[in-house]
Amino acid sequence: MAIRISRNDAGNCINFVGSTQPAYWNACLSGQVNSEDNTLVDVVNDIRSDSLGEVEFEFYAVPYTDFVDKDDNAFDNAADCAAYITANANVSSNTGRFSLSPLDTLDFSLDPTNTTVLLDNGDAFAANSIRAVANDEGYIDILKHSSDIVIYGDLRVEKATIDNIQVTQVIATAVNELNALFSQTGGSDGVAPVITSATTVNLTEGDSLNYTLSATNGVGYEWDNIPSGVVTVEGNVRKLIGGSTLSVGTYDMTAKAVNYFGQDSETISLVVSSPPYSNTKSVNFQNQDYLGANASLLDATLGRSGSGSGSGDAWTISVWFKPSTSSSGQTLFYFGASDVTNSGFIEVKYIGNNDRIRLRYGSNNNYIQLTSPTDSLTHSTWNHILISYDGGTTGASSGDISNYYSRFKIFIDGSQQTTSNSHSNYGYSSAISGQNLRVGRFSSGNYMQDNCRVDELAVWGSDQSSNISSIYNSGSTHNLSDLGLPPDHWWRMGDDDTYPNIQDNVGTATFVMYNMTAADIVTDAP
Repeated sequence: MAIRISRNDAGNCINFVGSTQPAYWNACLSGQVNSEDNTLVDVVNDIRSDSLGEVEFEFYAVPYTDFVDKDDNAFDNAADCAAYITANANVSSNTGRFSLSPLDTLDFSLDPTNTTVLLDNGDAFAANSIRAVANDEGYIDILKHSSDIVIYGDLRVEKATIDNIQVTQVIATAVNELNALFSQTGGSDGVAPVITSATTVNLTEGDSLNYTLSATNGVGYEWDNIPSGVVTVEGNVRKLIGGSTLSVGTYDMTAKAVNYFGQDSETISLVVSSPPYSNTKSVNFQNQDYLGANASLLDATLGRSGSGSGSGDAWTISVWFKPSTSSSGQTLFYFGASDVTNSGFIEVKYIGNNDRIRLRYGSNNNYIQLTSPTDSLTHSTWNHILISYDGGTTGASSGDISNYYSRFKIFIDGSQQTTSNSHSNYGYSSAISGQNLRVGRFSSGNYMQDNCRVDELAVWGSDQSSNISSIYNSGSTHNLSDLGLPPDHWWRMGDDDTYPNIQDNVGTATFVMYNMTAADIVTDAP
């Protein structure tokens, strides 16, 4: 939307409609063509420039095509635009110098806010925008404050009044009295500024800030405690940009708006949040595809040194799984020894001929085994699976076999399954340590295939069965780092990953894709 340059109905203010800039009193601004690019326009605040001793911009390096005149007409070039701004920002009821006759009188007064000098001929000027001087003829000239441009010339001392009271009839004193009226530095009748822009600014981590401080009756602006990487725009101290390097957190800045009657100070809180969670990808498996990682990195999470000793040996595995229609048994997840006959492992297996999930814990000679009911998984559909172990003993007494089974729970889509249980030699009571960590392969064979897909695999070194509702989240994937107890390892399975590596978003156990291509990271997710 273009910025329309328009004066108010009273003709004493210029407005930049469509921008966040405030209205400016008459005789405050002038336009100019930018010195480095003749297609850009600068708008100088003459009053602030004069008082501060350096050029102060209200707009800096704005394309002239961003402006239109009061009737929405475009400008032909930057020079025309700058001239229009100057003309409309410095309007009086006379053209050029107005020479007063010996009979002409002028009465000067202030409006109720002490911010505008009123003349009895209908003209009005912003406080501090005009000044009185004695000319060589012994008369009074009224000039634009920031230049030697005469607005009214040759005002006789005896014809000058303030609030209808004649000024002192000594020209030097009369000039001082007029300038005291023109130069307002504050008073009980004035209106202090009020900051009106938002005091809480939300920013997503990695994005850039674009914030403008605004205030009613604001003239000058200041900032304190701006964080590193956030800066003000040259020529517009009210505008903040940058911030793309800020970490997640809250950054409190102090903003001040100042005028001749006081100031307003507010804390502006810049709240930087993590990017919104997005899950769009998964990993597809076929033929002899599988993922492998350094299993020893999960020893502290899934391993144990002997028979289960309690909660310190507990773990939880959570995964989203989209099974195919294959009837073969396929290993979904494996952790443990290379010697599966005599040493321990954890295997989660998909039994495709009747759509069940099976957990085997132990070795092939000694194990506990739990299997979900027939058709507990829906093939060609995303299913959430959570398996937990409470860390207790898992063998080898025939009288305790029911207790061994109770150490484990299987949940599908948030519901605990009534499992079919079996064992070999009354369970497993030895250590489990990481030699192989795989998705889609047993120690050898039992590959996952026929376009089965896996997403959002997570592992905890604790029993999270009591938190199944939060983890399953009514079937919506979510940022697991936001949980009360985040996982110890978490693989997004495609999102933010680059072939051939599937990154561990919490730990350092990066999976490598074997016998696969980049095309096996697919756009399909629960």
